[in-house]
Amino acid sequence: MATFLVAHGAWTAAWGWKKMHPLLLAAGHRLVTPTLTGLGERAHLATPDIGLDTHIQDILGVLDCEDLRDVILIGHSYGGMVVTGVADRARGRIAQLVYLDAFVPQDGQSLFDLQSPETQVYFREQAKSGGGGWRIPPMAMPADTPPDDFAWSNPRRVPQPLKCFEQRLHLQNGPLTLPRSYIWCRLTAPHSFRRFFDRAHGEPGWRCYEIESSHNPHITTPDTLRDLLEMITARP
Repeated sequence: MATFLVAHGAWTAAWGWKKMHPLLLAAGHRLVTPTLTGLGERAHLATPDIGLDTHIQDILGVLDCEDLRDVILIGHSYGGMVVTGVADRARGRIAQLVYLDAFVPQDGQSLFDLQSPETQVYFREQAKSGGGGWRIPPMAMPADTPPDDFAWSNPRRVPQPLKCFEQRLHLQNGPLTLPRSYIWCRLTAPHSFRRFFDRAHGEPGWRCYEIESSHNPHITTPDTLRDLLEMITARP
């Protein structure tokens, strides 16, 4: 049995992984999906001070309080920033890292450092016009999201604290050497995450996979994602 621990993406929460729980449980695995501070059912805790470090500490707290070990740590989208920090500080508890269509930062980088200047300006303007200057309203969901999933998911998405995208990651223990996998969702816009997939191809320590899905396979193609995660689990 494998234990999967998820750091979800921006604007979403634990609810986004609802379809994956029964699938992985039926396969004999455990899935742990905490909601990051200020999002989902914890949206009432949102403040301008919530940043990347807050969310790293959220996941570290789950590892500690649940006494999780030999974890397969999954970061989806913005969650790639989070799991990089978690893996740096809790290396002894992590068996593998999985980046699911996710940002892969280097030491000293923020999510904004991984975006174009135009995208940075856009998000800041969105925060000013629709988020009180400190929260970014949700981006649109992928166009291929089934209507029922869209109707259920979209009202649950909430603004993301701007500081999450501004705060830089600072590794405390040097470069990561854990086994790492990158899953690129082929139907996501090519300029978004393909570059991280391509970079992983050229660096040692990575395994690279592709999935025929847009950005949220845990919602749109959960069975396919389950199969791929099982494949990754079988390769220590």
